[in-house]
Amino acid sequence: MEGGAYGAGKAGGAFDPYTLMRQPHTILRVVSWVFSIVVFGSIVNEGYLNNSEEEEEFCIYNRNSNACSYGVTVGVLAFLTCLLYLALDVYFPQISSVKDRKKAVLSDIGVSAFWAFLWFVGFCFLANQWQVSKSKDNPLNEGTDAARAAIAFSFFSIFTWAGQAVLAFQRYQIGADSALFSQDYMDPSQDSSMPYAPYVEPTSTGPDPAGMGGTYQQPANAFDTEPQGYQSQGY
Repeated sequence: MEGGAYGAGKAGGAFDPYTLMRQPHTILRVVSWVFSIVVFGSIVNEGYLNNSEEEEEFCIYNRNSNACSYGVTVGVLAFLTCLLYLALDVYFPQISSVKDRKKAVLSDIGVSAFWAFLWFVGFCFLANQWQVSKSKDNPLNEGTDAARAAIAFSFFSIFTWAGQAVLAFQRYQIGADSALFSQDYMDPSQDSSMPYAPYVEPTSTGPDPAGMGGTYQQPANAFDTEPQGYQSQGY
């Protein structure tokens, strides 16, 4: 992983897609994006059934459950979240503020951990409802492969999102321990609160014969028209 502020170098560099795609957290985002497509795509295409007696469709996992709705909702939102953070990965090296980078990495940790939890709940929910589903509701076993695929990729998504959280935490540690960047840096020329020493006129009254850059002060007038302390003498 690259050094620098939270896993990226200084801002202003040219965009390098090859370097971006080699980063582990970017690879995991792409994998998680594909997994989310498999989950909600499988449920949308083959997760709803209807029989000849009823016109209303029902969920393949359990006709009276919300397992299909949960799987589609989590899959679509995870799909959008992956796109959002992929865009953030592209823009991240251009963020010049270290504090903004810190916020982005912290949000990555929280969001990734949250989605790992949601996928864990989704896997348990789908697997449980699949076990209690009745064979008479689907005598032709339609969509069973799609249902199992959604369960399997929900399980895989737990680890891809947890991996993103771990990598984001490592990026946070890199930024916190890095000595190359300072969050409290201030340009001395912009610091108006810094007191300046008052100007003191040099005491030297003669010219600078050596040309050492001293301040020259004109000597007193040797031809003063009014002599200081002169007394007339009597003859």
